Amino acid sequence: MKLAIIGSGKIVEEALGVVSAMPAYELVAIWAREHSRARAEALADTYHIRAVYTDYAALLREVACDAVYIGLVNSAHYAYARQALEAGKNVIVEKPFAVTMAEYHELRRLAEENHLYLIEAVTPLHTPNFRAMLDVLPQLGQIRAVTANYSQYSSRYDRYVQHEVLPAFDPAFAGGALYDINIYNLNVIIGLFGGPRTVTYFPNYGWNGIDTSGVAVLRYDSFTATSLGAKDSESPCLLQVQGDKGWLRVNGAPNELRSFTYCLHGGEPQTVDKNPKGHRMISEFEDFARIWAEHDDAAIQHYLDISGYVMKTAYRARIGAGIYFPADQ
Repeated sequence: MKLAIIGSGKIVEEALGVVSAMPAYELVAIWAREHSRARAEALADTYHIRAVYTDYAALLREVACDAVYIGLVNSAHYAYARQALEAGKNVIVEKPFAVTMAEYHELRRLAEENHLYLIEAVTPLHTPNFRAMLDVLPQLGQIRAVTANYSQYSSRYDRYVQHEVLPAFDPAFAGGALYDINIYNLNVIIGLFGGPRTVTYFPNYGWNGIDTSGVAVLRYDSFTATSLGAKDSESPCLLQVQGDKGWLRVNGAPNELRSFTYCLHGGEPQTVDKNPKGHRMISEFEDFARIWAEHDDAAIQHYLDISGYVMKTAYRARIGAGIYFPADQ
């Protein structure tokens, strides 16, 4: 797959470290804003990327790429994905998929009408450990409770407290804990159980109205899932599923799914770790390459459906808590 990289920030550098080592990918271009040109050129030199652009339209017009990988701030996902789809490019877009449901529906419509692939880069859903969790889940019996906690003290939080607002805490860029960190919890929960009947979000508001942490309560027919995401504090992370025949616990942060342990009544705990060793993004880019090579349209539709349920849940949670972004206008 000939891949163009859109962005030059931390998540892009992580992705480049993974993709550059995979024979399935050929890195053909990187785009960055003019003020980040030097950084993009340094990344291009390190990862042997052929061309550097600061004109996005020119990249889409001139570069013979199969897909673009969009690793920009949350608020830019929709516009850059739409422009790529309109230019006939397949799109891998970082989480969150978009900011509003209207954006989600428009991007999906464009992709489907133009027979293009559109997929969200959500690391845990593509791991062997997640597929193993799906296999174990029926053995747990009737699910009675789900608890998720992804809390990680942000490296930007101290500056935020001093009223220096970076995109991760800026409503103008669709920041906040729900869309940045809790979105991983929602993806795993919804990936396992589908969309909830209702959702209510209880945030801790920062001085500018953004959610620095918060708990989403998702109600299903027979159980409630609580999903805590925090950027203003830290604790051991987990995701736990309790059924009337056993339990399952993800060991560590839900964005990685490094391993999980499960135990059935009368049995001994069993730990499962089927993920490849190395960076957490390996599995997802392997899966994207497989989907592309095998023309796996069913997988694209499956992941788009999950993205839709997650987007709907996160959007309803945010609006219900009175957190508004410019895209809501």
